[in-house]
Parts: sequence; C-alpha cells; structure tokens
Amino acid sequence: MKKPFRGSTIFRPAVLLLAVSFLPTLAQAHPGIPGHTHGFANGLAHPLTGLDHILAMIAVGLWAAQRGGRALWVVPLAFVSAMALCGMLGMAGGALPFTEAGIAASVLILGILIAACIRLPLAASALIVGSFALFHGFAHGAEMPATASGLAYGMGAMLATASLHFLGIGLGLAAKQRVSMQLVRYVGAAIAFCGIYLCAVA
Repeated sequence: MKKPFRGSTIFRPAVLLLAVSFLPTLAQAHPGIPGHTHGFANGLAHPLTGLDHILAMIAVGLWAAQRGGRALWVVPLAFVSAMALCGMLGMAGGALPFTEAGIAASVLILGILIAACIRLPLAASALIVGSFALFHGFAHGAEMPATASGLAYGMGAMLATASLHFLGIGLGLAAKQRVSMQLVRYVGAAIAFCGIYLCAVA
C-alpha cells in the first residue's frame, strides 16, 4: 500500500506564493510605505513589496539547497553582499541600466537553474547570484524614502533578503529529507514561468 504524501504541506506556502505571482497588479509592485518614516521598517518591508524580488530571493535559497555543502551559506552571502554594495549606489542617486530587466532576468534564470538542477562550481554560483543581486540592490537603494536613515534602511533590506534566502533553503532541505528534490525542480519551473512573464512586462 502506498504511503500518504506527508511532505506536501511543506510546500503549501511556496505554491500559494507562486500562484499569487501571476496576478499582474502585483507582479512588479514596489510601492512606498505610507506613514513609515523609520529607515529600518522601510528597508525590512521593501524586498517584500515586489514578487519579482521575493521569487528571486527564495530561488537563491532553493538553488543553494540543491547544491548543498558550502553553497548553503556562500551563495546567499554573495547575494546579500553584492546587494548591499549596489544598494549604496542607488541611495547615492547613481544609475544602473536595465535594472528592471535585470531583476526579471534573475527570476527567469534562477528558475531555470533550479528546474534543470544545474550544479556549477561554487565560485561560478556565487558570481551568478552576486551579479543578479546588483540589480536588486540598486532597486532597493534607489527607492529608499528621503526621510529614511541609509544605514537602518540597508540593514532592514538585508535582513528581509536573508530571511527569504533562509525560507528557500529551508524548503529545499525539507524536500531532501522528507519529500523529493524533484518537487523543488517543479517549483523552479514555476519560478521560471513567472520570470518569462516578468521579462515580457519589464
């Protein structure tokens, strides 16, 4: 007799998140936060206001979990570090061409990497996610409210980003232990399809 699929409940939040991502009104929303003038609160919330950011950051965690080993911390650290550096450029009023296109491409390519279960050398993996993080970081920095403290805003954005990475890692590790990594590949495919839509509207 076949055992019931007990691990499916682990992925319900991810499935719901991916389903919501098809709503066009939310796909690339980066609104301000009315009434909030504290930098940390704005920074903490900003990565959560656009599903393109959310999907990319969860995807980084999922891809790191697929690879395992040192990638579990090196890959997310590369993303957060590069994001912080380019975030300062955005805060300073600098320019980065094709920011929205780069963010959309990050969702598409990370989804493909997960769906195809591609394992690259650790340095190459860190370089890829770090490159994508430049676009995400610039967007966060450029959209910092004028009333916010740059340091507090940056700390909040980094904390939110790391939390999304940990969510992706947690889902990936749970799949390894209790379900099947094949399901993670399906989630990656769904993320890639979202990326196609985002690239079309970027």
